[in-house]
Amino acid sequence: MRPELEAQLLNCRNLPSPPGVAVRIIELAQDPDVVMATAADTIGLDAALSARMLRIANSPLYASRRRVENLSQALTVLGLNATLTLALGFSLAHCRSGSHPVAQERVWRRSVIAALASRVLGQHAGVRKAEELMLAGLLQDIGMLALLEVLGDDYARLIERTTGNAELLAAERDWLGCDHATIGGWLARQWNLPALLREAIIESEMSASDSTFNACVAVSGHVADIWLAGMDEARTEEAHRHAAMQAATRLGMDYPAFLATTEEMLAALPEVYAMFDVPPAAPARIQALLDHARELLVVRNLREIQDAARARKEANEHEDRARRLEEEVRRDPLTGAYNRSQLEEVLEKEFDTATRHGWPLSIAFIDLDDFKQVNDRWGHLVGDEVLRNFAKALMRQVRSSDIVARYGGEEFLVVLPGIGEEAAAQVVRRILSEVADVAMADVDGKPLHITFSAGLATQGALEQFRHVDDLLRAADEALYGAKREGRNRVSVGAIAP
Repeated sequence: MRPELEAQLLNCRNLPSPPGVAVRIIELAQDPDVVMATAADTIGLDAALSARMLRIANSPLYASRRRVENLSQALTVLGLNATLTLALGFSLAHCRSGSHPVAQERVWRRSVIAALASRVLGQHAGVRKAEELMLAGLLQDIGMLALLEVLGDDYARLIERTTGNAELLAAERDWLGCDHATIGGWLARQWNLPALLREAIIESEMSASDSTFNACVAVSGHVADIWLAGMDEARTEEAHRHAAMQAATRLGMDYPAFLATTEEMLAALPEVYAMFDVPPAAPARIQALLDHARELLVVRNLREIQDAARARKEANEHEDRARRLEEEVRRDPLTGAYNRSQLEEVLEKEFDTATRHGWPLSIAFIDLDDFKQVNDRWGHLVGDEVLRNFAKALMRQVRSSDIVARYGGEEFLVVLPGIGEEAAAQVVRRILSEVADVAMADVDGKPLHITFSAGLATQGALEQFRHVDDLLRAADEALYGAKREGRNRVSVGAIAP
């Protein structure tokens, strides 16, 4: 992004921002210990949001045997994860500007169709994150709303005169030196959205994706373009062919499966339009296209798409091999946790990001209690088994966005981005309690249990460390404090000078 554009975005007073309820939901979505009651209390503050959650709980997307009558029942039907994700999507959906209704209508219609497409594509691809996919699809064009605020009529005219998303992207890159996906990723970071969503938004207009999740979101935009082609038969067929090709090359989806996906969307779109307050579009043109596509199923497009699917499969196999080799370099060969060199690289980036944006960052130094006695009494093979099983148990207990690394010997370090001191202490104490109940080895038919001592330090509102080494030093000192106090405990570091 060019510096002058970033400056305009930063100084724009009308830039969309999440309402208070959305901010609270973002916090809850990143809290591993949140409970349903807390989510219900937060959603209940917004009557319109509560009504939407009731509507979706009673929709065909979440059909149940009996009608849902209140918010408590709705949240039970949806589940905690779906509740938080959908509530966040509905809240952020109302952050859009109303200054340019024609351009906004095009952006918003594409977003809503893409939200459904992401979900349906994810189901076919075996991604078990239906609500997160729906939210990522909905927000992938959020950068357009920011550009409408900053650039006003000039950007609105650009949207209105371009005939498709590819043409819009080319015009954006020529004019701005970046595209709306880059702006959307920037805005997602300003909103402190989860990393899963930020990455999906940024990769939504890239030619390749790092994950199947991101690929589903990227392909969903191409699927949405089928509906946006309107009554132009040539444009609609070209959009359909291009979307099918993208589904084949990026998701390995053959043509019959893609047709089935489009038919599912035809059935579900009226409900999704209603949920997001989008005027319904006549499906006759799309239905006619599907009928024609079935007739041509075994001719030119099928061969082209199948060839692309095979090429994608081969490319994925090469990428998987390269990724595995790269991952092996980053991992400790004994425990599978990240090694120290990878830890230093990641920790420094997280520290810089937290310091720059004022976000909390907690780290925990963990040292196995009396580990030397394990090696001395039962030998290093048993000691290695203990280290391996402890690392596995530790990695099971943290979020996917957290980092577990072997620092050296029997020392490990856990990096907890976005978590303050109190919450981090609760997380580490919970891990200590649960790990202590799991046998780390079997010696002569008897289970071997271990405990650990941990020192915690946080870069946050109260603690402002000047350098990442100062944060590490504080956690290390807290660890020695835990050992002096008798081991098998978590000690919190002092405030930085």
